[in-house]
Amino acid sequence: MNDTADLERAVRRMAESLTARLETDGRAEEPLMVGIHTGGVWLAERLHHRLGLQGELGTLDISFYRDDFTRIGINPQVRTSRLPFSVDDRRLILVDDVLHTGRTIRAAMNELFDYGRPAAILLAVLVDRGGRELPICPDVTGLRLDLPPGGHVKLTGPEPLALEILTEGRQ
Repeated sequence: MNDTADLERAVRRMAESLTARLETDGRAEEPLMVGIHTGGVWLAERLHHRLGLQGELGTLDISFYRDDFTRIGINPQVRTSRLPFSVDDRRLILVDDVLHTGRTIRAAMNELFDYGRPAAILLAVLVDRGGRELPICPDVTGLRLDLPPGGHVKLTGPEPLALEILTEGRQ
């Protein structure tokens, strides 16, 4: 699936869902948004703009927080995490491109808590592909995909955003 229009509709639905959730939670303070490198940052940039958020966008590189770090080694493209704000007692929107096992989100939350104690974290993902190994559930989802065993989905971008669905043997 690399239809740009379909992806933009999914992003628009995510922004609408986030707006509805934020309007009903009764908090006056604007949330802060944090994207997980790389695809989560691309998606967060779009959502941040659509929601009209005034605060700066934060970014996380969870390379050092992964639970498979000792097995797979360091990611050759480690980026700096950038949180230009205090997370203490703030409502955060954590954004990632694909939710699968839940381990990336766990690592991201571990890193966020190293920066402070957020009041709440909403999880927004473009694709929920199932296959959870940890009890992580998105608050807002753009698309749900059922992939065959060995299948993968990858967001490419940033311009244009496209989803690549890869089957085993074609990666």
